[in-house]
Amino acid sequence: MSGKDYSDFSWTAENAAKADEIVGRYPKGRQASAIMPLLWLAQGQMREQTGSAWLPLKVIEFVADQIGMAHIRALEVVTFYTQYNREPVGRYLVQVCGTTPCMLRGSDDVLRACADKGLKKGETTADGLFTLREVECIGCCANAPVVQINDDNYEDLTYESMTRILELLASDVLPKPGSQIGRQASCPEGGPTTLKYMVNDDA
Repeated sequence: MSGKDYSDFSWTAENAAKADEIVGRYPKGRQASAIMPLLWLAQGQMREQTGSAWLPLKVIEFVADQIGMAHIRALEVVTFYTQYNREPVGRYLVQVCGTTPCMLRGSDDVLRACADKGLKKGETTADGLFTLREVECIGCCANAPVVQINDDNYEDLTYESMTRILELLASDVLPKPGSQIGRQASCPEGGPTTLKYMVNDDA
């Protein structure tokens, strides 16, 4: 994938309309404010077209040109924010949170499940299916441990549930995101423990 420079990149018809809508959100002369959502749109198109969500230099320059931004300014954005990938990644980018709440709740077991399926931190599997990264806080501490796979979060993980998720993805089946133990949002396991009934103000 990285052997091509993608100088022929252009929006699909659908994404061209989305890009125009994004740029249109900002006042005249402030189009540079659209850089982040446009880069995200381009990275998504790369996933659809190549199977890898990343931003080659020529794609970054294409986006910058659309809004009259210097190429180096767009590159600065890409290299600052970790949501953008400068190198090809696997079809599924597996990001395991290793921050304290997830570590205390079993992120080591999640990483072990990944390792037992042949994933190595910082690498892409030989079949191009998975890239594994250990990352900082994903922002779902109450549902730790948490993994982000592409655009979805998988929460309340164990060794077994992480193994099942990887097996489903390898079979081209998208697992249901969210809590893997059936919690709604960040509700406590086992259901509510307080405010189980309404208090009658007239009592």
